Amino acid sequence: MTRIAFIGGGNMARSLIGGLLKTGIPASSISVAEPRAEARQELGRDFGVACYGENRLAAAEANVLILAVKPQIMPAVHAELQDTLHRQRPLLISIAAGVRIDQLERWFGHTLPIVRCMPNTPALIGAGATGLCANRRVSPEQRAQAQHIMDAVGLTRWIDDEALMDTVTAIAGSSPAYFFALVEALEDTAFAQGMPRDVARALAAQACLGAGRMLTESGEDPGELRQRVTSPHGTTQAALESFAADHFHSIVARAVAAATRRGAELAASLDPTP
Repeated sequence: MTRIAFIGGGNMARSLIGGLLKTGIPASSISVAEPRAEARQELGRDFGVACYGENRLAAAEANVLILAVKPQIMPAVHAELQDTLHRQRPLLISIAAGVRIDQLERWFGHTLPIVRCMPNTPALIGAGATGLCANRRVSPEQRAQAQHIMDAVGLTRWIDDEALMDTVTAIAGSSPAYFFALVEALEDTAFAQGMPRDVARALAAQACLGAGRMLTESGEDPGELRQRVTSPHGTTQAALESFAADHFHSIVARAVAAATRRGAELAASLDPTP
């Protein structure tokens, strides 16, 4: 039986635990290390999983170890788990944003199987989008394990070139904020034209939800769907022409490039100082 230990019991760990339980994984096969006593009590009460204040106790019998902590404390986690890692040799799954596989190997050991994941916040409601990449020591069975775990909170896709994980961060990890910003702008504009804020927000949010569902459920090209809802000389065409005049595609490209670049910078900041 797969035994899964979470190092860190924050929001993303909670979403994964809830998703895994819904897939039929028993609570008895999941343990969590969480330093905050109140959070441990909530995890135990909400999910029925074993909770510990020390990492080594949570990881003692695990063959899958999910690192759900901030990058800065990874070395301290390794120091506490060194003996356990040597004995158990678990599959390591990191959901720490921006942490590269070579950094994880430096901290936890070059001989361990490691999967790096980049989920996004909609995973909290089971609608996440996650990119995964693995080092050479991850077996096909372990890849399937990692994918099953992340599938519990939404869509997953494997990325063969780890350099593209910063792009995953830009187009999936960060992009919910882009849509929130779009809804904010639509809401503010409608309010300025006299519409009540609650009505404007509800209409804009539902429109985004509906458009997303049309795209994912139809499997059609987004350009085709865009053309289908754009009547010649109509209101939608007028809006799209305004976007084009403001170089909408260039705005998006620059934003994605900025997020990608920042992801690489954050990862580099964790490297040893020459």
